[in-house]
Amino acid sequence: FGSEEWLTPSTIDKAKELALNGAKNIAVYCPSFVVDCLETLAEIGHELDLEVRPLGAHIILIPCLNDDDEWAREFAHFLQALAAHDRSALLQMSYSEESVENIPKVTYKSQPLGGGEKRTLNLVFFTLFLDLVGFSIIFPLFPALARHYLEHDPNNPFLLMVFRGMAFLSGHGSELARPTLDAQSLVLFGGILGAFYSLLQFLSSPFWGGLSDRIGRRPILIMTIGGLALSYLLWFFSGSFTLLLCARLLGGVMAGNISTASAVVADITSEANRSKGMAVIGIAFALGFILGPAIGGLSMMIDVTTLIEGAQDWGINPFSGAALVAFTLSCLNLFLVITKFPETNPPEKRHTVKKAEGRLLNPFKMFTPLPYEGINLANVGYFLFLSSFSGMEFTLTFVAVERLSFTSMQNASMFVYVGLIIVLVQGGYVRRKARSVGEKRMALQGLIAVIPGLVCIAFTKSSLGLYVGLTFLALGSAMVIPCMTALVSLLAPSNAQGRVLGIFRSLGALARVIGPLAASLLYWHYGSTVPYLLGALLLMIPLFLIKAIPNS
Repeated sequence: FGSEEWLTPSTIDKAKELALNGAKNIAVYCPSFVVDCLETLAEIGHELDLEVRPLGAHIILIPCLNDDDEWAREFAHFLQALAAHDRSALLQMSYSEESVENIPKVTYKSQPLGGGEKRTLNLVFFTLFLDLVGFSIIFPLFPALARHYLEHDPNNPFLLMVFRGMAFLSGHGSELARPTLDAQSLVLFGGILGAFYSLLQFLSSPFWGGLSDRIGRRPILIMTIGGLALSYLLWFFSGSFTLLLCARLLGGVMAGNISTASAVVADITSEANRSKGMAVIGIAFALGFILGPAIGGLSMMIDVTTLIEGAQDWGINPFSGAALVAFTLSCLNLFLVITKFPETNPPEKRHTVKKAEGRLLNPFKMFTPLPYEGINLANVGYFLFLSSFSGMEFTLTFVAVERLSFTSMQNASMFVYVGLIIVLVQGGYVRRKARSVGEKRMALQGLIAVIPGLVCIAFTKSSLGLYVGLTFLALGSAMVIPCMTALVSLLAPSNAQGRVLGIFRSLGALARVIGPLAASLLYWHYGSTVPYLLGALLLMIPLFLIKAIPNS
């Protein structure tokens, strides 16, 4: 049922097999239904007959048993006995099983998930979805957020420190010693803010992933989701830039829990259906990025400071509405994990090798090659891809504002469009075809699709050109991210899933540090075209690296 593979052999294949073996009249009965439906009458009684006639056979559809008065009476007695809880009457209606030697065995290309695993996967999906909604609410707000603090808290020591860092990075010395509101400075300011969050995620991701190998997935998820909720509460009251930085610091550390969620999927899936599970993570990301930026854009239409008397004295600001939504979603997420989430890494499976503990405390040890074939190539390839992609992702809203004068709501619409395409591709293509096509091959297809998207946005001067580029970028990223995650998981042993995926996710977070910073600096020095062209050129390297990974 649902998205799982149908039981085999299929009726049409079995009927053709019988016809080829000499059967002339094939009687078919459909025991799944108590009442015949038009679909059964048409597909079995008519279409199946058309399929076997060229083979010299004929289909006879046996009507459902309810077509007989005696059966109807007996079924009525059965229902009466059931209602009266008369067990003896039910037992009298039991039948003796006949030989089943000739019934064909059920086979699967990949073993489907059981009921418990499906429920857990649904919870992982919902957990990540709510996390990503809260995380991505801020995306369309970055230009306005940067401008707000530059105008309302220009003498903040941490804000001045950021600008001194900008002056150092850009090589412009005293030109950026004081806050400025020009477009290039806003991009660089936003790039540093975004990189700060991702740097903390980079530092914490292998820690949370490895710790979940040792103490279990559930306690880590509870701890980190609770921390995210607290970070959004701080953001709600962040009238000063200092408190905003504190909120981003706490949120960045707790956002490393994505590696733990990935490890949960690895715990409950087999090698054959791993890519399906990882595609669910990708769909959760995409849906989160659809709803999150949309809420962020809509939140700009409601200024909480006008609804609460003396709100500004409490640090409530024009962005507190978005923070309140993110906080509420995180609280709902925490409730679901506490009440519903099972432990997928029981004590008997937990990784206890002392050698691995060093990686938990020192994330920079991730650069030490892992002893698993193909993983290092995959990690470096993913890092370079995401560096290029995240540079585009972060500067996109600034490009739209500068070239096309987009509002926060129009920026939100861009993310909604990208997210919808990602959901359609991952749900309709990646989830169903990744294993048959091959995770490596599909990731290569995605990389090739991203390149024209970057080139298109580099030169676009219109909304149409922008959305054409976004289409290619969405198609490519929808294939690359879940397939690379599944590929790394397949190459790692079962007792190191949390640690290996933690390193993989942490490298992704590091890419989100370097990518936005590099793109922002290039934007500052050379304008908005160069970062996208260099990003497209950079993608040639992961193409060759991923192609060199041994086939799984």
